Amino acid sequence: MRFLAALLLLVAGAAFAQPYPSKPIRLTVAFPPGGPTDIIARLLSTQLGEALGQPVVVENKVGASGNLATGEVAKAAPDGYTLLLHSSAYAVNPTLFKNPGYDPVKDLTAVSVVAQQANIIVINASFPAKSLEELRQQVMKDKLAFASPGAGTTPHLTAENLFHVRWKADITHVPFKGAGPAVAGVLGGQPPIGCMAGSGPMSNIKSGKLRALAVSSAKRLAQLPDVPTLEELGYTDMQDYTWVGVFAPAGTPRAVAEKLNAAILKAVQDPEMRKRLDALAFEVTAAPLDETGRYVRSEVAKWAKVVKATGAKVD
Repeated sequence: MRFLAALLLLVAGAAFAQPYPSKPIRLTVAFPPGGPTDIIARLLSTQLGEALGQPVVVENKVGASGNLATGEVAKAAPDGYTLLLHSSAYAVNPTLFKNPGYDPVKDLTAVSVVAQQANIIVINASFPAKSLEELRQQVMKDKLAFASPGAGTTPHLTAENLFHVRWKADITHVPFKGAGPAVAGVLGGQPPIGCMAGSGPMSNIKSGKLRALAVSSAKRLAQLPDVPTLEELGYTDMQDYTWVGVFAPAGTPRAVAEKLNAAILKAVQDPEMRKRLDALAFEVTAAPLDETGRYVRSEVAKWAKVVKATGAKVD
């Protein structure tokens, strides 16, 4: 009997000691299929699967601006087999929503902020403004509206900060359900002004159907070298980004989080993945684990201030 008990303990210990990962990993995406976040998830899942030796299965869990997926992953077992892929809305929603269903600092661990995009102030090409200052003059004298990919997205908050806080303008926000519909709205002149993350309007900027007036990045975009940054134009502390990050439930072992982080750092060096990210106007930002955690905490604090300053609400 003692021998059998010892044998069972030995088998159990061996099973417990299996190196991570020893089974498929589920990557829960907080947005619908087809958008930039989902595209990155699928590119990443292929690279991670190869690096980790286990399939990484993408599952889209849509609802409540990403809060549904976030809350679900926050409650999952902290073993590295259930991960979340979210946008910068992860840092915005806790202040924007009365009850988002998660604490962004306490309930999840930031594994990697994979890539980021600048937000771009755009107008319909027929709109009579050739610069941001000319747009300001138009906005101050006429009753106008602007489009965003949705209430509480970082493009929405960048625009709110510029139009309402900096300019004190009486301009109406028109939230759309995603970047695609928002771009279509501005192309149709309904409304003629918008703010979106880079990949959404880029092809229409290149074709001349939309005019880019400013970008929210620290430096000019390689894709739009003639478009000034908000900082260049005198709007300090407006380096805003729409980013995509990977998170794990709080309590995930440090060694597991480190392994995932290292696999992502390796993945974003793949030439094909770099090419795809460049095409989407994404800049690779993957960094070591501790640096990632500090950045996400700073983003949570930053966007809390912006939400409060702009009075942004979920429409």
